[in-house]
Formats: sequence, C-alpha cells, structure tokens
Amino acid sequence: MSSLEQFVQVVIDSPSPYTNLDRIYVHNRILGLVGEDQPVEATDEQVTSLVDALVKTAVQNGKIEDAQSDRSILADQLMDLVTPLPSILNQRFWDKYQVSPKAATDYFFNLSKTNDYIKTRAIAKNVSFPAETDFGELEITINLSKPEKDPKAIAAARNQPQDGYPLCQLCMQNEGYLGRLGYPSRSNHRIIRMTLGGETWGFQYSPYAYFNEHSIFLDQIHRPMVINRQTFTNLLEIVKQLPHYFVGSNADLPIVGGSMLSHEHYQGGRHVFPMMKAPIARTIDLGVAGVEAGIVKWPMSTIRLVGSDVVALTDAAVKIHDAWMSYSDESVDVRAFTDGTRHHTTTPIAYKDGENYVLDVVLRDNQTSAEFPDGIFHPHQDVQHIKKENIGLIEVMGRAILPARLKTELVEVENYLLGQTNQMAEMHQAWADQLKATHSITAENVTAVVNAAVGNVFARVLADAGVFKWDDAGEAAFAHFISSIN
Repeated sequence: MSSLEQFVQVVIDSPSPYTNLDRIYVHNRILGLVGEDQPVEATDEQVTSLVDALVKTAVQNGKIEDAQSDRSILADQLMDLVTPLPSILNQRFWDKYQVSPKAATDYFFNLSKTNDYIKTRAIAKNVSFPAETDFGELEITINLSKPEKDPKAIAAARNQPQDGYPLCQLCMQNEGYLGRLGYPSRSNHRIIRMTLGGETWGFQYSPYAYFNEHSIFLDQIHRPMVINRQTFTNLLEIVKQLPHYFVGSNADLPIVGGSMLSHEHYQGGRHVFPMMKAPIARTIDLGVAGVEAGIVKWPMSTIRLVGSDVVALTDAAVKIHDAWMSYSDESVDVRAFTDGTRHHTTTPIAYKDGENYVLDVVLRDNQTSAEFPDGIFHPHQDVQHIKKENIGLIEVMGRAILPARLKTELVEVENYLLGQTNQMAEMHQAWADQLKATHSITAENVTAVVNAAVGNVFARVLADAGVFKWDDAGEAAFAHFISSIN
C-alpha cells in the first residue's frame, strides 16, 4: 500500500467527517494537493511520517516549492483532513465535559497532538534541566523552536497599525487559515468556544508548548491586553471551569509583558511551576473577609491570596492592583508614572489548591533609566548573554524559556572551561572566567557546573525583575507598600 493509500485510510479512520463512502473523494483531494505521480514512500506508518512523504511527493511533482513555508502549509492542509470541523469538535468537547473537565481537555489535547497542530517532534528537541537555587528548584529550558525577540521590537509591534487578515496570530480568524509567507499555516487549527464574563472566548493549545498542555485562552475580539477586575474574574472563572489547569495573564505593558500585547489572552495548562511551590514568607492582612494573604518567598514581588470565595479573592486582587498602579517609592526606584507615562501593572496567576482558589499577584514596573536602558526591573546587562527577552508569565513562575542559540553556545563555554579549542562567544567571557576561577572543572563535571550556573543566572534574572529585593531595604519597602493598601 502506497503512502497515499495509507493516508487515505488514516483519514477514513480518524475523527474527521469522512467515512468509507468518501474514500474516492478523499483520494482525489489528496491527489490535487500532491500530484498524480508515484508517491514517495513513508519511513513508517506514523501519521506525521505519511504526511512528510506526501509533502516530498508534492515537491517532487512540482506542486509546491521546496521551501519551509510551502511545506508547512501543505502539511497542515493534509492534517486538516484528519481533523473534525470546528462545530463537531466543539460539540464533542462539551459532551465529554459533562463526564469531566479532564475528559474534555484530554480529548482536545490528544487530537491536537495527533493532527500535528502541537509540534511534538519539534518540542522533543528542546533542552530542559532543573537547577537548584536559593529560591528552590527552577526549571531551565532551551527552546529550539522559539526565536529570540528583542524587547524594543515587541514594544514597537504593539503600536503598529494592524489591518491584515488575520489581524494577529491570536485572532479566531486563524482557525483553518491557509497561511502565507511569513505567517504560519493554520489549516488544522481548532478553537474551543467558551463564555467568560458574558463574552465569547477561545481555548486552544500552543503549537510549540513550553510546558504540559500549554493552553491559550483568547478574547474573540482583537483588543489590547489589559489587567483589571474583569481579568481577575476571568482567570478564576477559567479555573472554576477547568480546575485541573492553572491560568495566568501576562502584564499589559511593554518590557514586563509578554511578546503579544495587541490581543487580550491568557495562558494556562497542567503544570505545577516552582512559584506555586514557594512558601509564604510572612502573612499580611488586606482587610478582606475570607481571604488569607501573604508575601511569597520568591525573587519577584508576589502576594498570594487564598480562599474559596472567588468574589472576595477578586476584591482583594483589585485592592492590590489599584494601590500598586499609583504607588511610588523613590528609595527603591519604584515610580508609578514619569512624565505622565504609566509604569505599573501586575501579572496575576490563578489555580486551585484542594477546595481553595489561589490567586498570585506579581507586582511589575517597566521603567527604564540611563543605567538600565532595557529596564530597571528587567534582566540587567551582565546577565543578558543568557537572557535578554521580556520576563513574561511563564518565567515569572520559575520556568526559563531561553533562546535556541544557547544550545551550541554553552558547548563552546564547556570547551573553554576545559581548555579545549573553542569558539566561545565574547559575551560569555566574563561569566566563563568567573566559573573557571571558582570551580575545579573536569570533563566529568563541566556540564553540571555550567547547568547550575545557568540556573543561578536565571535566579538573578528573576531577582532583577523583582521590584522589592530580598534585602533589608527591599523588605521594608514591600512592607510600606502593603500598609498603603486600603
């Protein structure tokens, strides 16, 4: 059986709308996409392998150019044939939800892997390792599918006019979109519709997941990110609907926000992050009945709210957020406004702990200065050889998303430490020299030494991003802010 015939059978057997009566139709649909000459044989019977073979067939037959964009577009068109229509998928999701929320997400997650919307093969190439630090064990990942972005470019993109179709990569108009040069293919993309705050939102998975069941919750309307009462309400409502997931929002300002500030969205999934395991350093009283509050022992300034009453939790979060929006303390470089420009916002994260809801509120400040042009509360220059990008939601919680360049650069650092021939980047020189001076390096321990050092750099990155430092001045300043909340 040829790869084409095998794939036709996969389509018939899949949860797509096609049955055996559609076999000739499906066969001809595929021929139209890949050409009629003898198909390239697949390396095995995996669906992705069959699609790879058919894409090669299309190149061989001159149906597409041998270019990444063309190959990706065709692969997703083929995977679309094994994917239910959005209406059918949504009906099945909510039918399974009646059994349990987990049954529904399991169904959607497994489908998104099977149809290669979640790029499991690319994800498998990522590098990850734990790193023990003063703030507990952090999670380090080098994401080989994620290009490094410049914070200033992210900020500039937020202000650029957007009049294309789709307006951005988070818009619902991406569902089934063919794709084009410079814009990802989405033929096999599906979105679950849900209601938050009386409005329609979408729930999808991230194609290049940074953690288990990495999800995106997106506003049906293309409008900028904002943190307000409705944000806290929405996050708690998502956790109520999907209690096995956490969900959080990036901040709504450049430098301290995520990479996509033009479209309101949240991220969630099934993962327990280091910040969630961090203990309370000291309890505080916000004057909201039914809410326990405390400062988290974490490099980024975080207030944890715990309780079973989501309205009370929202009230407490709003008190913190509103107080922070106008709070300044020159003694620790905290300024809510300069020349009329707002600098303060929060990064909120919600999840369940037994019968209680937890809402972590992280204080953010996006000021820049002559000394720190990239951000006062942003990775400082001496650690940017490892991490220069914005510290967004995922990293706030203790999981580093480091640029792909480090996979090869760190090998060269190891070679340098061992006194071997190397091509170490100059930006790593001071760091590597410090490691050499403070460690006895051997071939057996060099990787462990470098990995531990990367973990310590990431801890420093988070500390740089924390507005109140863990020293006497910072703790006193944090206490002063808490006393200002009313």
